[in-house]
Amino acid sequence: MSKKNKQVTNVVYSTNPNFSYQFEQEQEQQTLDPNKQNLRLLLDKKNRAGKSVTLVTGFVGKEEDLEALGKMLKNKCGVGGSVKEGEIILQGDFRVKAAEILTKALYKVKVI
Repeated sequence: MSKKNKQVTNVVYSTNPNFSYQFEQEQEQQTLDPNKQNLRLLLDKKNRAGKSVTLVTGFVGKEEDLEALGKMLKNKCGVGGSVKEGEIILQGDFRVKAAEILTKALYKVKVI
């Protein structure tokens, strides 16, 4: 079975020659205001060859806004990192500094 057939659900056969299946469009969530966001900062070492990273989780909104927030954090902390699967990853232990930056930007932050 091809990937094309796996996406179509609940339609087995149509006799209408002009029929075209309407796929459900995933709607991105609207980005909440910073004062309504509940971000969590935690230190993680799992599956990272013993290196520690700071994870910022709990962001609700568009992927572009998450990437912009990640870029701002990486610039102000002066470290590398990435944005993957709804999380911001900063290389090293920057929980305190990231918490200060995020609270100045009016985000609610909880350091775990």
